[in-house]
Amino acid sequence: MCCLSTGFCIGSPTQGTTVNTQILNEVSQCVESINGVKEGRWKATLTYYKPMLRDQSQAPELPRDFLGISLPEQPNKYYFIIRGQRIVLEADSSIQTIMEKLQSYKSRVALYFEGFQYQLGDFQLRVGKVTPTHSDNLRGIIMEVEYLPLSSLEKSRQVMEEFVDIWQEAISKRSLPGHFMHIEPSFVEYGLSDHYSSQHTAVQYATVMAQLIATQSVQAVRN
Repeated sequence: MCCLSTGFCIGSPTQGTTVNTQILNEVSQCVESINGVKEGRWKATLTYYKPMLRDQSQAPELPRDFLGISLPEQPNKYYFIIRGQRIVLEADSSIQTIMEKLQSYKSRVALYFEGFQYQLGDFQLRVGKVTPTHSDNLRGIIMEVEYLPLSSLEKSRQVMEEFVDIWQEAISKRSLPGHFMHIEPSFVEYGLSDHYSSQHTAVQYATVMAQLIATQSVQAVRN
């Protein structure tokens, strides 16, 4: 399987959580309009961690912050991404309990993705709204598209691009206050091969959320 993740940036980040829900409903209807079949609900979690420094001299040795991601298709795994050093690691899900006991890092903010999973021919789609725990400002929808027959990024590139074109045409027919955006991360920088894995998905989530946060920070300044 090969997968891409894309974020939908909502035009005004001050419009409230109801807007998130309304747009998720619109996007879900759009998936169904191109014959997507709803398979059930879907959830994922992304957490930003920062170090708990007891000794400031440790500061240069520790990453300033990093991300942890749990994915529904890998319930027994947990993924860490240090974007500054382009590092992605896969660990057992119990690592979260160990981190809490060690108190070396603490959660700064957690983002929950909640929505629906669809089957569309050889594609599997997951669409969810972003729900922050400690902030009421972030607004967005995340969509994950998985092409099941192929695991090679290069071989699946054309079919993925064709699907994105079909999707953009379908979504353009709806008057949504925002836009979908996608920047493919450089997987090579993270030491990942052409063979797609859950580590690739984790890197995509981190990239999409960084993009979404940066875009909405600019919008907030303009407003």
